[in-house]
Amino acid sequence: MNLESKYNNKLERLGFSYERGGVHTARTMMLAELRALLSFVDATNAARADYLEAIQTANCLGKRSGKTRTLTFRHLADLYALDPSLLVFRALRFFWQRDVDGQPLLAALCAFSRDPILRATAPFVLDFQEGATVTREGMEEFIDAQEPGRFSKATLKSTAQNINSSWTQSGHLAGRVRKVRARAVATPGTVSLALLLGYVSGLRGESLFKSDFTRMLDCSFEKTIELAEDASRRGWISLKRVGQVVEVLFPNLITAQEMEWLREQN
Repeated sequence: MNLESKYNNKLERLGFSYERGGVHTARTMMLAELRALLSFVDATNAARADYLEAIQTANCLGKRSGKTRTLTFRHLADLYALDPSLLVFRALRFFWQRDVDGQPLLAALCAFSRDPILRATAPFVLDFQEGATVTREGMEEFIDAQEPGRFSKATLKSTAQNINSSWTQSGHLAGRVRKVRARAVATPGTVSLALLLGYVSGLRGESLFKSDFTRMLDCSFEKTIELAEDASRRGWISLKRVGQVVEVLFPNLITAQEMEWLREQN
């Protein structure tokens, strides 16, 4: 096993996913379904089985057939884990109720840590200037260039549509048919989750504010610090700053067992 695989395996214990597949060949990031599900199952410590029961038995998402309900659960579990024993989902739930304005970006950050196609297309979308057009064809070319010939023409087209739709749900794109680059709405909760994801990936200090996760926030270093200070005042995270030295900790979110894993990892 190479070093990268070992590192990925350790992050998988926290809820990251490096599976080769990805929901986006079939669906978008399903923000509306996630909102409905987390509103129906409102206990933050609900088990994965409770989410399954809500979708399959209670049909809280109003799906017509048992097969569709099973598939919907599988897609949502692939994107968001739906398991409170995994840090990535537990953190999503923690901020979800506390920062309603941040929900689209919170969902995107969680999906980014779990869906390889969404993760791979982030640099492509984020590099566009605000107001620039992002076409489906451009997205198709980008996805195909990652692994030429992996997807059929039809799958490539639907995947590109789903991906562009997800980046629209997250606030990075706007428009129904013609997609243009917009600015996502960063909030104290989304900054906290981005910093947490960077922290468990091994980043510390100022580099936490310049990660792939904080890049998703669409805001400057100064604004990110400002929002993190706001989150710290609310008691969501702990931020200490002396001159250029920044320390961010997550006492409410990371368990003692997970801290032990992180110490091993580093």
